[in-house]
Amino acid sequence: MLRERRLEIGIVLVVIVLDQITKALVRNTLALHESIDVVPNLLSLTRVHNTGAAFGMLNSVDFAFKAVVMSMVAVAALGGVAWYAFSVPLSDRLARIGIAGVAGGAVGNLIDRATAGYVLDFVDAYWRGWHFWAFNVADAAITLGVCCMILDILGLGRRASNPV
Repeated sequence: MLRERRLEIGIVLVVIVLDQITKALVRNTLALHESIDVVPNLLSLTRVHNTGAAFGMLNSVDFAFKAVVMSMVAVAALGGVAWYAFSVPLSDRLARIGIAGVAGGAVGNLIDRATAGYVLDFVDAYWRGWHFWAFNVADAAITLGVCCMILDILGLGRRASNPV
């Protein structure tokens, strides 16, 4: 079983390691809200703490045991992803790669929530007055994973069973 899933396991592990290494570098380099321009007027590294959900939702909401509740929601979601992963046929390689990206990113962010009570975000993309939400390696892996899953649903990467 594990041999057949080594691609996914490898992706999950690579995402977690890269995510945690980049976050450790940011923690050791930048103070909260400190910023370094990478590409002026387009991209900065800015340390922010997300205590909410995706895209900063619930960030400004405060309630008792928020970190615990958010961690439990993340664990439940990760359980759902794992359950779904084992239902995807081995032949659906693109979907399996996507699920692995989502799972690796979810674990990376869960590590932050469980150990620090927030997710460390630091990639700050902007143009003129518009700012995208700050994100991290785990968030990027989740986004790319979902894109792979959508492409799989649309049939990309599958061989036609009845070629014309």
